[in-house]
Amino acid sequence: MILVTGATGFLGSEVAKQLTQQAHLIRCTRRASSTIPSFLLPYQKNIEWVEADLLDIFALENALEGITQVYNCAAWVSLRQADKEPMIYTNVTGTANLVDLCRQNGIRLVHVSSVAAIGDAKPGELITENHHLDQSTETDGYAISKLESEMEVWRGIAEGLEAVIVNPSIIIGPNAGTEGSGALFKTVRNGLKFYTRGSGGFVDVEDVAKCMIALMNSNISGERFIISAENQDYKSLTAEIANTFGIKAPSALAKPWIMELAWRFAAFAGAITRSVPSIDKVSAQAASLTKKFDNTKIKKATGIEFKPLKTSITEVCEALKTI
Repeated sequence: MILVTGATGFLGSEVAKQLTQQAHLIRCTRRASSTIPSFLLPYQKNIEWVEADLLDIFALENALEGITQVYNCAAWVSLRQADKEPMIYTNVTGTANLVDLCRQNGIRLVHVSSVAAIGDAKPGELITENHHLDQSTETDGYAISKLESEMEVWRGIAEGLEAVIVNPSIIIGPNAGTEGSGALFKTVRNGLKFYTRGSGGFVDVEDVAKCMIALMNSNISGERFIISAENQDYKSLTAEIANTFGIKAPSALAKPWIMELAWRFAAFAGAITRSVPSIDKVSAQAASLTKKFDNTKIKKATGIEFKPLKTSITEVCEALKTI
């Protein structure tokens, strides 16, 4: 039997859907407060839901009973500085617990990390799986949590665990709604005026799930894979989103100093209103960075043909028009 952790989340729910569409019987973890995505409701006869937190070793042991494969999609994602240390602890400890139990029970694991845990390449070069994040200079709590979680998986692999790590770039898809990557689409639709000079990698959620399932069913172990469809600069990306919505594209360049002012103002406003800042220091600085990822390794391993970014953008925009 197959277990999917974080199955009520954006990526985990897509993995669960694709597995059930392939007629698999699966078990999915959720928290008591989590809501099952509506698009999974037609597949409920193939899904057994269990309440389990990765920090609860006893609940996790029960969830893993009879399991042979685990897709670990569970993670705490937060931009709040106040969440940095507890987020690192939660993500790393939860991964360590899962790794130990999978190793002890001979369970194969596909662990979801992020390109946030991969280092930078030299100017003009593509970022590959061989680049490593410099933890001594990294300040992003999420990136640190993902890097240290990967270390737990590597530890398990050294101890005999069969596991693969995937590092998706920015994942987009209709079911994100207005959260996560969907927030960018919402911001553009609301009349974003500025663009930044940065660039990044983007990939459709369906393709990430497809790659994960293909890797699980392969003989590959002890490897990490960047999953990214296309590299795109933010000016072109926001223009494509705006054009799809039928509105004016952002036309003013937000230089780095403007972004510095933006995150400071957002932090001040958030402190006054006791709300999450609309932009933080890390994301403000990242918006002006150029990052381009090499997807050669995952394409060779799985033979995947990635959905064009333009198609994914159209699908997301169409879904958001109904919200």
